[in-house]
Amino acid sequence: MSDTPFKEQQDRYRDTVFLPRTSFPMRGGLPKREPDTLARWAAMDLDGKIRESGKGRPVFTLHDGPPYANGHVHTGHALNKVMKDVINRAHRMSGFQVRYLPGWDCHGLPIEWRIEEQYRKAGKDKDAVPLLQFRAECRQYAGEWVEKQAADFRRLGVQAEWANRYVTMDFSSEAQIVDEIGKFLLNGSLYRGLRPIMWSPVEKTALAEAEIEYHDVDSTTIHVAFPVITDPTPARALEGVSAVIWTTTPWTIPANRALACGPDITYVVLRVDEVTQSSLVPLGARLLIAEERIAPFCAEAGISAYHTLYTLPGSALEGVICAHPLRGRGYEFDVPMLQGEFVTTDAGTGLVHMAPSHGQDDFVLCRANDIEVPELVEDDGRYAPWVPHLAGVHVFKAADPVCDLLTEARQSAEHDGAPATGLMVRGSIRHSYPHSWRSRAPVIFRATPQWFIAMNGKNHLREKSLKALDNVTFVPAAARRRLTSMIEQRPDWCISRQRAWGVPIAVFVEKCSGDVLRDPAVMKRVVETVREHGADAWYSTDPAVFLGPDRDPADYDQVFDIVDVWFESGSTHRFVLDQEGMNFPADLYLEGSDQHRGWFQSSLLESVGTMGVAPYKALVTNGFVLDEQGRKMSKSLGNVIAPSDVTEKLGADILRLWVLNSDTNEDLRIGNEILKQQGELYRRLRNTLRWLLGALDGYTAAEAVPYASMPPLEQYILHRLSELHGLVARAVETHQWVGVYPALHGFCTTDLSAFYFDIRKDAIYCDDTSDLTRRSARTVLDVLHRALCTWLAPVLVFTAEEAWQDRFGIEGSVHLEQFFEPDGEWHNAELGAKWDDIRAYRRLVTTELETARRDGTIGSSLEASVTLPMSQEEAEQFGLVDWAELLITSHAEIELLPGETPHGGPQVERAPGEKCARCWKVLPEVGENAEHTHLCRRCVSVVSA
Repeated sequence: MSDTPFKEQQDRYRDTVFLPRTSFPMRGGLPKREPDTLARWAAMDLDGKIRESGKGRPVFTLHDGPPYANGHVHTGHALNKVMKDVINRAHRMSGFQVRYLPGWDCHGLPIEWRIEEQYRKAGKDKDAVPLLQFRAECRQYAGEWVEKQAADFRRLGVQAEWANRYVTMDFSSEAQIVDEIGKFLLNGSLYRGLRPIMWSPVEKTALAEAEIEYHDVDSTTIHVAFPVITDPTPARALEGVSAVIWTTTPWTIPANRALACGPDITYVVLRVDEVTQSSLVPLGARLLIAEERIAPFCAEAGISAYHTLYTLPGSALEGVICAHPLRGRGYEFDVPMLQGEFVTTDAGTGLVHMAPSHGQDDFVLCRANDIEVPELVEDDGRYAPWVPHLAGVHVFKAADPVCDLLTEARQSAEHDGAPATGLMVRGSIRHSYPHSWRSRAPVIFRATPQWFIAMNGKNHLREKSLKALDNVTFVPAAARRRLTSMIEQRPDWCISRQRAWGVPIAVFVEKCSGDVLRDPAVMKRVVETVREHGADAWYSTDPAVFLGPDRDPADYDQVFDIVDVWFESGSTHRFVLDQEGMNFPADLYLEGSDQHRGWFQSSLLESVGTMGVAPYKALVTNGFVLDEQGRKMSKSLGNVIAPSDVTEKLGADILRLWVLNSDTNEDLRIGNEILKQQGELYRRLRNTLRWLLGALDGYTAAEAVPYASMPPLEQYILHRLSELHGLVARAVETHQWVGVYPALHGFCTTDLSAFYFDIRKDAIYCDDTSDLTRRSARTVLDVLHRALCTWLAPVLVFTAEEAWQDRFGIEGSVHLEQFFEPDGEWHNAELGAKWDDIRAYRRLVTTELETARRDGTIGSSLEASVTLPMSQEEAEQFGLVDWAELLITSHAEIELLPGETPHGGPQVERAPGEKCARCWKVLPEVGENAEHTHLCRRCVSVVSA
């Protein structure tokens, strides 16, 4: 053997080793590379090629729920759009034609507020601005944000027909929305009525439930005594008695018109014998409350001793009439006791005060008993001029003046020796209260004349909607109950808003009768005019044009309320899904879980109400985005992660990977540390692709080896690949992608990098190019590259493209390919189970190798010779495996153990022989060849050839 230093011998043979070669860089450089890729896609008209390639295929349609055209894209938007993009791309690569038309919701209060804010900064009076000018400014503002948000979504790699986007303010969209309102008008479902609805005093408009969010607030609570003036009980049990109620809204006391009791609740009459010094309750007062509420009421009221005079069921209180506690102060009406199934003893006194103008249960119960619904609060939240003692007071500042009035009433009753009246207890409570999600200001329930769509009635909208959901798939499945319960419980749909920027409820009301005009010819003229001139035409056109020659405009009031924006977005299926290459019903709607009370619901009601079917076959919901500590993102906390920040620093592929590595069924967390972790996961995936490309250098189809001729290790890897394909295929079918990409990452790191690649590096780098093992391995690497590039393409849209074009050229695109389809024969469960056992045993041996390396017995695994003690059964199972190859050692042999003895611990020692300067194996044969004295036989054969 030559004395030439080993390093020199290494250098001599370096060029004979088939090391990986690729131009695919180790570092992604995504912030710079991704915009270049977008520009290249635009230059090659990739979107057009995608649409053309889909023609003739089965159609898959995901209808885009329109985000609001107001403000920059936030991480919640990115989450939602990426999920949609992954599903669309995956279906397209599974053989479907997919047309994705992105949309925007462009009308409504948030945009009005922005324009009004500009007016305030400029010192302009909104009321002095002509309506059509105001609407034009709103339109321009919305249009600008549509373009900005579209650019943000494109930067995230979202593929869509951006030139064919839909917006609710297009003339054609506005016309279709008016037409949909007309359908409800003509089928009798649309009516005008007085009902309590969520009202924003700040925004001066009705709000939908989906426009409400809840915040904790501190509210004044009061216990108020209503003296009984009509006692129907046989024993005169209620003579001189006062019914006590509890409320968290003192401002509703002026609107009180009744009390409610529970028919199955037991009530008592208490005589107050002793009170604390701070108590407001008069001694000797006789008070009616629920038996279950005695202890908490007495504690709050400061009643230290009492006597129970009577016990009676709630049903016995029917016919009781009380006086309003402010009788003699402008509130002279009777207050009847009504039976209410909704009354409980969970809080308060078991008696509920009924203000029909300010509560849904109150309204329903009072109207059922022919009790008036007074209008006492104006649109700005102030009491109307005709409210005694409180005119002009804002309801949110009314606690003190109302309590003062009730205190005067109590003191007056005490002075006159009359039954207890007025304020008995004043306290406070911290509780959840509804707020407008736009203004963040608290809202009230307020009865105002509004336009409603009936949920019951002759068209049975509630019943039909619930029936339609029977055929809808929910992901996750638990979401079904959430939507159905909301449909079951919701009141009639209030669709009117008292604002300027939106689609008008384009109807007329006959002045003499108050009846709404239900004339198809009138409706048709309105729709045609709006289609040509936009919704502004409703405000600028002579009503005679709409009413026609047979009607006098002087006989009709024109309605100028605009329609709820949820009705608008709920109608979008009508002007999106009727296009070529689109399915109706849509195959999928996908939005955040809050849309069960928003777009999912409004779309269902609108579609069922006008077409009799749900507009979707499946609903997928995602959670909300929180920071790393599980907190809601807010500027005040400084924890906001904007998509633009991520794309500028890390790249869009990192953000997309975060989405698909998360459990999107639950709330997701994001922050710098989490994104750093995603960057590390991305690095491993990129390195897998890079090694594949390098190891495939020079590969051609002529190298390919048929499956049947491959070694068992290659067949096992192809089996694992077929398992992953099944995972991807199930995700496409079910829309459930949670766990798919973590599994792909695990395959790349555990099955490939740490196992298969590690084992096969020797064959790929050192075997002859004609060797069956090397050719088989490169055949599998070709398959892996094609499979991984296409399977990763829906998520890592830029990186997968880069890895594809690095091998096949920039003229093509991975996004025009189909998912890689494994051959059916590759799936071999028996082979998979066998190799799972082999790998488990291999892990035990590699642990011993690592121990030997640490204690200095060997330097690397290639310096080792391993003896594997096995039973006869184990040897038959594992004996055909080349263990030296699997363990990456220079030598391995099996030692048969006697009888049924299970395998013993492996024995590791230094391999005999010298180190090959080319493959680094330690073998006795090194030095046999006189010409190549530092090579093993295999390497001599390769370099000699």
